[in-house]
This record gives sequence, structure tokens and C-alpha cells, in this order.
Amino acid sequence: MAPSLAFSTTTIFFFIVINIYLHGAYGDFGHATFYGGGDASGTMGGACGYGNLYSQGYGTSTAALSTALFNNGLSCGACYELKCSGDPKWCLPGSIMVTATNFCPPNPSLPNDNGGWCNPPLQHFDLAEPSFLKIAQYRAGIVPVSFTRVPCARKGGIRFTINGHSYFNLVLITNVGGAGDVHSVSIKGDKTGWQPMSRNWGQNWQSNGYMNGQCLSFQVTTSDGRTITSNSVAPANWQFGQTFEGGQF
Repeated sequence: MAPSLAFSTTTIFFFIVINIYLHGAYGDFGHATFYGGGDASGTMGGACGYGNLYSQGYGTSTAALSTALFNNGLSCGACYELKCSGDPKWCLPGSIMVTATNFCPPNPSLPNDNGGWCNPPLQHFDLAEPSFLKIAQYRAGIVPVSFTRVPCARKGGIRFTINGHSYFNLVLITNVGGAGDVHSVSIKGDKTGWQPMSRNWGQNWQSNGYMNGQCLSFQVTTSDGRTITSNSVAPANWQFGQTFEGGQF
């Protein structure tokens, strides 16, 4: 019996190695397409609210996520490593890392395997064209990918852009390291305690308190449960439209 058990274990190990060789050590599988043009100008803006992806530091290493991955906007800012797999005709070697910056809407009028690439329950990445061309040939159009969540590496601290008006503070949170996707935010003035903010859309977080003329602090919690506090990042004379830099994960 022992030789049989040893053979079985060896066989299982062999298939695991082959699977990793073919697909990479990635936890999930899906497909990828591309959009936005060769300079990725068509990827600006988007459902996460980041606006100009160049000035925000995301560049062309970005992706719009299908419904199954977008999590109603809570996945904005998350980072993924992707590898084209299983299509030797079109796949290129190597992998890319991208940040979720947009939503790829479903198209229920088209079948899932012919144009409805972002329909539920498909896990799909609509990549900025320059990113797609690093893992697949242009003529492929759509390719199978293996992917996994990875930590986000960012330069500098988390950025807080304060928009809105008195009694409606809309704070865009960008450049988040670590898990990348913000799941809760609190704000504190030098005349108030900590107040939870509600997510308005994308990564725009809202407070209805009167914060004018106060030095502002923020607490940011990401999907992995880690919290970072950025104390007194905005001075008392802050103005709407300004951006301030805090701490980093």
C-alpha cells in the first residue's frame, strides 16, 4: 500500500506543478479586453471618481472591473496582478499590475461569450490599452487571464481632495497603499470628535458636518481591516478644491 500512496502523492504534486506552470500561482481566472486608446486618454474619469489618472499617479496601469469584481465601487483602488494564460497564439510572457479605477458595465443584450464580457457572473478586466499590450497581442481583442489581489505600492501618502461646500464635504481619497480599497472613513475637526463619513460614489466620501475653519484629520480603513490615522493634514484655512497628503499604509 505504501508504494501506491507514494505514487498518488507524487501524481497530485505533478498536476499542481503543471497547473502553476500553465496558469501561474494565481487564485482566480477570468478574461481581459482593452479600451481607452493607445495613450489611455479614454480611461480618464470613471466610476471611481479619480479624474485624471495621470496626475493622480495611476497612469496607464489601470482597469475597469466587471460587476462580479467591482463590489459596487468598494473595489476602487484595489490592485491586481494579471497574466495572460491558456492562449499561446495571443498571450505574451510576463505579468502586469493594475489598479481598479473604473466600472465595466454589463450588456445583457449580448451573450456572455460574445460581447457581454462584463455580464455577471463573469470576472472581467477591461484594461487600459497600454497595459493589455504588455500581456497580449492587439489583434487578440480578448484573452483569458489568471489573476490575484496584490498589495498596492504607492509613492507618498494618501491624498485627500476636499470638494463640495459648507455642510457637504465630499472628500476624494486616492493613492492608497496596502489593500488599496477604502471601506470606511472618519473625519475630525479640531472642534469636533471623530465622525463617520458615508461613501457617496466611487471613492468619494461625504460628511454633512460644518468643518469650515477647522484643522482636519482623517481615519482610513481598508478592506483588510487596517486603519491609518492622518492627524491635522488640512490646516484651518483649507479651501474647497485643495488636496492634502496624509500617512500611508
